[in-house]
Amino acid sequence: MKTLNENQYHLIKPYLPVQRGNVKISNLDIINAVLYTAENGCKWRSLPEKFGHWHTIYTRLKRWAERGVLERLCIGLQKEKLIKISVTCLGLDSASIKVHPDAAGALKKTDPNLPAHHEADSPQKFIWFRQMIALD
Repeated sequence: MKTLNENQYHLIKPYLPVQRGNVKISNLDIINAVLYTAENGCKWRSLPEKFGHWHTIYTRLKRWAERGVLERLCIGLQKEKLIKISVTCLGLDSASIKVHPDAAGALKKTDPNLPAHHEADSPQKFIWFRQMIALD
């Protein structure tokens, strides 16, 4: 299993936000949990307890993805030659995506009060890693 140690963490620390307040799980543990999930292809709920509570890790990772920290982190990991990745697009936690009843073959109901783009207003149900390329 690929995990980062303290020396490797100090190389990528500039790519991460500063931890403030009473934080129970360090950024290093978050990164190692993400690497474990990506390597083993497991669900967030299946993370071992040594990383901390899965929901805390998922919530921080989601915030990092929304703020662009995750993309900077992946670029930093590759620049420092700590990992080699050749993934172009990866969706995590996609098991919670709901399908519209029309897609499952249900009878269509017409509701004149629905807005035109009601699906676009719903919250995002997955996280995209957009830019992960292998470095030689």
